[in-house]
Amino acid sequence: MEKDKKKILHKLYVELVKSQKEIIASNLKVLIILEGRDTAGKDGTIKTIIKHLSPRETRVVALGKPSDHQENEWYYQRYSVHLPAAGEFVLFNRSWYNRAGVEKVMDFCTHKQYKSFFKEVALFEEMLFDSGIIILKYYLDISKSEQEKRLKSRETDPLKQWKISPIDMEAQKHWKDYSDARDEMLLKTNFNHAPWFVVKAEEKKEAHIAIISHILTRLKYHHKDENLVSHEYDLVYPATPENIKEKLF
Repeated sequence: MEKDKKKILHKLYVELVKSQKEIIASNLKVLIILEGRDTAGKDGTIKTIIKHLSPRETRVVALGKPSDHQENEWYYQRYSVHLPAAGEFVLFNRSWYNRAGVEKVMDFCTHKQYKSFFKEVALFEEMLFDSGIIILKYYLDISKSEQEKRLKSRETDPLKQWKISPIDMEAQKHWKDYSDARDEMLLKTNFNHAPWFVVKAEEKKEAHIAIISHILTRLKYHHKDENLVSHEYDLVYPATPENIKEKLF
């Protein structure tokens, strides 16, 4: 089974390279936003996606805590400077949706800022779409027990020590709060021009294959292997009200 996954992943890497050639040749601007539970696998997913892509035209954006100066800027200012230019493939490891998630749950923003976010993000993403940016948004979802297991792994694995943060350690305590914030975010920001897709990320390798396949179905490029990329893995689904109610952890 592992050999089969490796073969599929290798074929998907070839498709990603094909798609990037099209992005560069056609001056497309592609933005992938990855959000999700703490320990849901955003880092590993991004590493897998970009493994064989051109480092010159591929960028990963993973911003840390805003500085005092940035706290006084327009909220989207520190994100907007990292948006893709023509020919670029950019992945955000968390994004402006911090305001609807960790900032809301941990009281890092005011209630007024939180409420304003939903009106502002609709306008912001509409502007991005109108400027020609292709926006793909994925929320990685895992169960509470899986998150607990991964958090414990970070504590004991010397290669994962850098992943431990005070915020992550609060994840289990605020599980319900994060769930409520997630549901409201997905429901209110699932725009036609920038829809959300939820990923069941309990099994990391399967999730990587499913996400890459889904990204490729959403991109137009020459010589696409339709049979490969259109395979249904039942791990990625649109964030409709029904799916949010019935399928999310």
